[in-house]
Amino acid sequence: MENCIFCKIIKGEIPSSKVYESEKVLAFNDINPVAPVHVLIVPKEHIVNINDLTQDNAGVLADIHLAAKEIAKKLGISDQGFRLITNCGSGAGQTVFHLHYHLIGGKDLGSKLL
Repeated sequence: MENCIFCKIIKGEIPSSKVYESEKVLAFNDINPVAPVHVLIVPKEHIVNINDLTQDNAGVLADIHLAAKEIAKKLGISDQGFRLITNCGSGAGQTVFHLHYHLIGGKDLGSKLL
């Protein structure tokens, strides 16, 4: 956890372009966006990925989804549509091992994921 880049961003040790913050969630612009809107939404508690969810910490998923709803509305993409994606494990493309969701939109994303 001490080397986790997202934990450092949450602590303010690394600057970010914050889009949203609550008691349990932080959201900031991705530094390598794949669309006009590309925001990362992370729980402030270090959770590696979905495989590390428990009954005690699973409530953060509701916080993340409610944050995504607010962010999409704030950024003007809630009506046109957006994607909310998480990668679980290196085989799925997870490169930062702190649970995070990509909120992607601002253009027509089409129907295919790949």
